[in-house]
Amino acid sequence: MLEKIKTLLTEHFTPTHLEVVDDSHRHRNHQGAKEHGGGHFNVLIVSSKFEGLKSVLRHRLVNVAMKADFENHKIHALTIKAYTPDEWKN
Repeated sequence: MLEKIKTLLTEHFTPTHLEVVDDSHRHRNHQGAKEHGGGHFNVLIVSSKFEGLKSVLRHRLVNVAMKADFENHKIHALTIKAYTPDEWKN
């Protein structure tokens, strides 16, 4: 699933920087994860496609890109940090 997330986000946003971390092990007893399966992932993405967008819209775009995997319960939760290249500090 980790590679699929990276591929989808790369296709949608052409990021200059992308990190995806599977954090599922920290949530294995979380009620929603037990009921529906799926993993918890942390995403850090830097893309010029976020220029001029507020944080909530950036997150919405990332969630829309991952919609099918939320619906089929491959992803239970995403923690998203989305920046423009000018905002990103390595």
